[in-house]
Amino acid sequence: MSHTLGLTHPSDTYSPKISFSAKDVDITEWKGDILVVGVTENDLARDSNSNFQNSILKKLDSKLGGLLAEASFEEDFSGKVGQSTVLRITGLGSKRVGLIGLGQSALTPSDFKAFGEVFATAAKSAQAANAAIVLASSEGLSAQSKLSSAYAIASGVVLGIFEDNRYRSESKKPTLTSVDIIGLGSGPELDKKLKYARDVSSGIILGRELVNSPPNVLTPAVLAEEASKIASTYSEVFTATILNAEQCKELKMGSYLGVAEASANPPHFIHLRYKPPSGPINVKLALVGKGLTFDSGGYNIKTGPGCLIELMKFDMGGSAAVFGAAKALGQIKPLGVEVHFIVAACENMISGTGMRPGDIVTASNGKTIEVNNTDAEGRLTLADALVYACNQGVEKVVDLATLTGACAVALGPKIAGVFTPNDDLAKEVLQASEVSGEKLWRMPLEESYWESMKSGVADMKNSGSRQGGAICAALFLKQFVNEKVQWVHIDMVGPVWSYKKRSATGFGVATLVEWVLKNSS
Repeated sequence: MSHTLGLTHPSDTYSPKISFSAKDVDITEWKGDILVVGVTENDLARDSNSNFQNSILKKLDSKLGGLLAEASFEEDFSGKVGQSTVLRITGLGSKRVGLIGLGQSALTPSDFKAFGEVFATAAKSAQAANAAIVLASSEGLSAQSKLSSAYAIASGVVLGIFEDNRYRSESKKPTLTSVDIIGLGSGPELDKKLKYARDVSSGIILGRELVNSPPNVLTPAVLAEEASKIASTYSEVFTATILNAEQCKELKMGSYLGVAEASANPPHFIHLRYKPPSGPINVKLALVGKGLTFDSGGYNIKTGPGCLIELMKFDMGGSAAVFGAAKALGQIKPLGVEVHFIVAACENMISGTGMRPGDIVTASNGKTIEVNNTDAEGRLTLADALVYACNQGVEKVVDLATLTGACAVALGPKIAGVFTPNDDLAKEVLQASEVSGEKLWRMPLEESYWESMKSGVADMKNSGSRQGGAICAALFLKQFVNEKVQWVHIDMVGPVWSYKKRSATGFGVATLVEWVLKNSS
C-alpha cells in the first residue's frame, strides 16, 4: 500500500501458513507440541471413583495417572464456552495437553469456529509449532456434520492465529505451522473442506486488513490498487476496470460524484469481473460494497459522543467483504457462475466545493435526490453502483454496507440486517450465513415508511425519519435496482468491527463466498 499523510509505511502482510491434516490416529501416540481436546460440560461427568466416563478423556487420563482429572477439578474447569486449561506433561507423545470448553453442546459452525480461535490462543501461548485437535464426543456427528465442524475449526484456528501487525514497530510471527484434526475422519472430501477453510480465511484476513488500514493509507486509489492486485494474481479468472471521475461523469453518476466532490483524494469506481476458467455460465451475480474509505459526515459533520468519527475508516467494510470474497473465489474458481464485484470508492469530506445540505444530485438512472443530510452519503454512492451493477446483465445482486446506526441499535454488534422484497433470495442468503456461521436477521421492507423520504422539490430525499431509519435507507436503495433483478441489501454496521478486540472482523466474506458457490452448483 502507498502512503501520504504521516509518513506511515505499513509492513508486509503476514498471513498464517498452517498445514491442516485430517487423521484417525491413537491420540495417546500422537507426537507434537500440544494436544487439545474440545469438551462439553457433559463430557466431564465422573464415575464414583472421580474418573472420567468419556472414553477419550478416560484414555488420556489413564496415561497421565489421573493428572487431567485432578487438574480440571482443582482449576474448576467445567467445560463452559471458552474455558481452557493446559498442562505440561510427560508420559505422552505430546508435550502439553489442553482442555477447551464447548459449553453444554457444540452444534453450530460458529460454536466450532470459536473453539478453533480459543485453540489458537492456547497454541500461541505454548509457542507450539505442531498441534492436534480432537473432540471428546464426535461419534454422534453425521458425516456432513464432521465436514462442517472440521471446516469451522480450521477457519477459527487460522483467524485466531492471525494478528494484523502491519502498523506496529515490532511484532512476533506465530510459530504454529501444522495442525492435525483427529477423529473427524480422513480422505479427499475432508481434505477439500480444509483447503476451502484456508481459502475463505485468506479472504477474511484481506477483509480485516482493508478495514484496519487507516484512512491516510487506504485512500480510494489504494483500495483500487488492492482490487487490481486480486485481478492480476488470479488473472486467469479476473479482469479489472477502474473508472476515474471523468469516466463516471460520462456515465452520469451524479449521486456518487456529489459525495466525492469535497475530497482531495479523487474517487475510483472499481469493477472486478470473475469468469470461470471453463464451461458454460449459468447465472450472473453482482456483489456491491459500500466503499467510503473515510466518512467525516460532510457538512452534517459527525460530532459528539458516540459519533465514532475516529473509526470511520470502517465505512468501507462492505467493499472489504466484497474484495475478500473475490480473493477467496479466485482461489476456489467455481464453475458455472459469473460474478461482478463493484465498489464506488471515495471519501466524504468537507470543502468549499463539497456537497451541501439542500443540494440536489442526479443519479445515473435519471432520478433526482435532495440531499437533506450529507452524512447519509453511503446510499448516494450505492445508488449509482447498483444502477451500474444492474446494467451488467446480472440476475441477482447482493449489496453490503455499513449503512445505518439504526440497524446496530436494532440488532446489536453481532448481527447484520437483511432487507429484500424477494423471499427466495432472502432464503438463499440466510442459508449461506448458517453455513458460514455469520449472523444475519431479515428485517421488514415497510413500504409506507417511504412517505418520510419524499421531497417537495426532487424525486426523493436521501434521509427520512429517524424511526425505522435502516428500513428507510433500504427503501432508498430499492429505487436504483432494476425490477427484473433480484436484490438483497445487508446492513453490516454492527458486526463490521470488534470493540472488544479493537479490530475488524472480516464480516461478510464467508457468507458471500458460500452464496456464490451455492449459485454455481
